[in-house]
Amino acid sequence: MPSGLTLAPQNNAAGVMFALAAGLCFSVNDLAIKLLSGDYALHQIVLMRALVALALTLGVLMPLEGGLALIRTRRPWAHLLRGVCVVVSNMCFFLALAALPMADAMALFFVCPMFITALSVAVLGEKVGPRRWAAVATGLLGVVIMLRPGSGAFQPAALLPLAAAMAYAVLTIVTRRIGGTERASTMTFYITLAFIVVSGAMGLAVGDGRLAAQSDPSLAFLLRGWVWPAPLDAAAIAGAGALSAFGAWMISQAYRMCEAGLAAPFEYIALPLAIFWGATVFGDWPDPFGWAGMALIVGSGLYMLWREALRGRRIAARRPSSLR
Repeated sequence: MPSGLTLAPQNNAAGVMFALAAGLCFSVNDLAIKLLSGDYALHQIVLMRALVALALTLGVLMPLEGGLALIRTRRPWAHLLRGVCVVVSNMCFFLALAALPMADAMALFFVCPMFITALSVAVLGEKVGPRRWAAVATGLLGVVIMLRPGSGAFQPAALLPLAAAMAYAVLTIVTRRIGGTERASTMTFYITLAFIVVSGAMGLAVGDGRLAAQSDPSLAFLLRGWVWPAPLDAAAIAGAGALSAFGAWMISQAYRMCEAGLAAPFEYIALPLAIFWGATVFGDWPDPFGWAGMALIVGSGLYMLWREALRGRRIAARRPSSLR
């Protein structure tokens, strides 16, 4: 880490704008991933977009913040943990997109603040009052309504966004702890490197397609063999790489410059965007159970964030990813 690096200045307005812009980048990236999920392997898409993101990080983002010297860090283990969390979170979420409507996957992912609340008690020893526990219970009721366990409408793939949210909750806490002393481009670099290592290893292991014969869309997306992409698809993957790089940089900036309790609610722009893409591109529209579950999950998450902001406490609670 460069010796001249200081704590990030507080700028709430800029942090909010970065959070909104990052949410838009991630949403378009999710749309591209879902469109490509029927023809290409997840690890192939992730590797190709990560290589584009790495080139942009090294060639554009790092020079903006001080140059390639920012690759040096005094927190390698924190970056390793962030890398593991973001890879798990993104892989689970992208696999869910192959099988679920975008709005459903996104709404289920937004249980993240509830997981953060539980982790703050179990890991950090924080005290949580009855109002926040009531909000957690309300959000979990929304999850049950959306999952509808025991009914014919239940899909195992709906558990994937929940796994993504848990990994993301851990990622967010780590990000807030190191965000004051690590540049956004440094954090983006190590996340991108984690994607390259993991997706490259998966490609070597199953990229030949010998396990591709899967009826489940998520498993097919995970185990499909690599193929040479069509020019338009290659452009879409490259565009997703650019969006993921700039989105990761902007969300890291948002949480370096702004209280997490203030920035986090603006990331919920991802849900209306997911509903819009689902309706206009895929013809998916939430049913009454979906609307009810979304309202409970999002409402409880926003309430918890509002309570934290009202009490003047900082909470690391935000999406998706991170590099998504």
